[in-house]
Amino acid sequence: MIALIAAIGKNNELGKNNNLIWHLPNDLKFFKEVTMGKNVVMGFNTYNSLPRKLVGRTMIVLTSKNINDKEIIVYNDLNKLLEDYENKEIFIIGGASLYKIFIDKVDTMYLTEIDASDDKADVYFPKFNKDDWNREVLKENSDNGINYKHILYRRK
Repeated sequence: MIALIAAIGKNNELGKNNNLIWHLPNDLKFFKEVTMGKNVVMGFNTYNSLPRKLVGRTMIVLTSKNINDKEIIVYNDLNKLLEDYENKEIFIIGGASLYKIFIDKVDTMYLTEIDASDDKADVYFPKFNKDDWNREVLKENSDNGINYKHILYRRK
């Protein structure tokens, strides 16, 4: 099973300057709860943006670059990654290019829909047809005066 998880603004904003746009501590807790014990797949920039390793998760980076860290699994071939994890659960955690590659391959998306926008964002979540998905609000939350919802999308 392939799922993805992302936090997006009103205009599908994901980040700027290789960082998250909004600091939402309870959303980070949600991310940890959903991905704990799972295989998480990310691109090189997302890997570089992490302040530390994601403890309790198998970190997989899909990139053409070299990563000299024995704790990180590196793939430079998407098909090989999909073949090796065909019967395992993986979570796509970013960035924008990986979301674009995988959005048509996933059956489940955990999206934090943030009630804010940022016109200085430089990466965006791909647009998708919401009519193709069942939408379930898991939780509503607020951090630092910013409201957001944790939404589970399941492909129809």
